[in-house]
Amino acid sequence: MFMLYFSELQKKRVQTEDGIFLGYLEDLVFQASQTPRITKIVIRTKEEKLIISVSEIKKINSIVTIAKNFNTAELVVNELFIFKNVLDKQIIDLKGNKVVRVNDVVINDKPFLSISGVDIGAIGLIRRLGFEGFFYRLTNLLSIKYNLQFLSWGDIQPLELSKGKVVLNQIQEKLKNLHPADLADYLEKTNIRNISKFIDLLDKDLASKVLSELNPNFQLSLFRRLGEEKTDKLIANMDIDEATDIISQLSPKKRLQILNKVDPAKKKQIEKLLKLSSTSIGKYLSTEFITVKSENTASFVIDQIRKETSDIEVLDYVYVVNYQNQLVGVFNLHELLLQAPDTLVYKFMAQNFFVAHLQSPIMTIIRKLIKYHLYALPVVDSEKKIIGIVKIDDISEYLLDSNKI
Repeated sequence: MFMLYFSELQKKRVQTEDGIFLGYLEDLVFQASQTPRITKIVIRTKEEKLIISVSEIKKINSIVTIAKNFNTAELVVNELFIFKNVLDKQIIDLKGNKVVRVNDVVINDKPFLSISGVDIGAIGLIRRLGFEGFFYRLTNLLSIKYNLQFLSWGDIQPLELSKGKVVLNQIQEKLKNLHPADLADYLEKTNIRNISKFIDLLDKDLASKVLSELNPNFQLSLFRRLGEEKTDKLIANMDIDEATDIISQLSPKKRLQILNKVDPAKKKQIEKLLKLSSTSIGKYLSTEFITVKSENTASFVIDQIRKETSDIEVLDYVYVVNYQNQLVGVFNLHELLLQAPDTLVYKFMAQNFFVAHLQSPIMTIIRKLIKYHLYALPVVDSEKKIIGIVKIDDISEYLLDSNKI
């Protein structure tokens, strides 16, 4: 049995048994199942793409040789492409309960051509660039040991591969170890159809937690797709604060429909918070905050704070944004000062954090600030971009009004 990487096969010359050059191998087709058997190859010719069955392959070495009188083929149900559907995609590592990226795909030939796993390490990218030999010579010269980062096919959940058909296959317990916010972020990188089917297969507790972490736009789209009965049950199963935050964004008719299916005691509490939601948080919104990039170093951030915060009276937290200016993390000054100067922000920032929206009831924000001992809460828009913060000092007058607590 031999093992090779997709990057080693891609762009190989393809010719027939009698030496006629056809083109270059562009992609491989496989069955999206627990046994991902490779069924077809895709050849890029000068004029077109050819898809042929792997049964037409006679030999694979420096050149891929196929039968002289080969026949073309068509894709069938549950067949997907490695390059198009797997490479560079994010997957859930069920073993490590985290989201990782596919940098290369490992292929075995016994008892048939199939995918055995994926390479999620940097060497996968280096191999695709053609520098693997140089990399190993360099690491050997410097006596540096580098371990491959490999995941077997059974340890991953490739959600994007499913084209909307999600197969969980007894991974429920493993998924419970993944933070709902991480799972929500991962789902938002797919599409509403995938999210809908994924939520539908989770138990109601985990489904409710994931739903509460989704972007408001996804939440509303999801409500329409899941149907009234499923949506009502999910919202009814949420914490009061989270349920109120979501219900406040719905139409009065939809609010009433959901509240009528909620436990009476819980309904009373939610209605109380909804009445208070008419109080705009706009007057409590502060723009006295600073954002940094996740790839900045600790020393760079300290210099940035010195330059940009001279007009800020109190700085409790530093907020981290990605290249799209979406909020992805947060840390306090004490945590920053504990880091070595060259430590990158993404290595010490907190990725699980609480946010508020402009539509969030003021009492929901207050409860979060108090419950989780926070000095401030970031307010984000529908695209997860921070538009301001609500500081506990700024709402102290509201808290002192005993009629509203």
